[in-house]
Amino acid sequence: MYKTLVRPVVTYACEVWVLKENIKTKLKVFERKVLRRIYGPTKQKDGTWRIKTSEELNRLTDNKNIINYIKAQRLAWFRHVHHMPETSMVKKVYEWSLAQTRSLGRPKNRWEEDVKSNITKMEITNWKVCIRNGTKWKKLVEKAKTSLKL
Repeated sequence: MYKTLVRPVVTYACEVWVLKENIKTKLKVFERKVLRRIYGPTKQKDGTWRIKTSEELNRLTDNKNIINYIKAQRLAWFRHVHHMPETSMVKKVYEWSLAQTRSLGRPKNRWEEDVKSNITKMEITNWKVCIRNGTKWKKLVEKAKTSLKL
């Protein structure tokens, strides 16, 4: 129910999101709240009821949390963008560079930088070679869905 109804609505167009820490926290809290509601409380041996812990919820969902799902979707979109023809509008926007410089202060994280940081966290050193091989890249995307490194 969660994977077919709730998560697709929450993660609509997540392929182009830049995940900030506060957004990650809000998504994790939301996901745990929904999963606790779906799976319900646990009856203990003494007859009392308690809510499920985060570890129990992780076990029930095979560590496929919403953040890893979003990151896997972004990796799949990253490959898709790289395989688009040069005349595609999406490819043109992706490769477009701004004529101005960034303002002073800490720079905002960009989508490409965010995705590439996920790639380095997964310890993929030759992603340009992997991106050409569709089956290998799909395995990496599936690995990202359960990866604890992300």
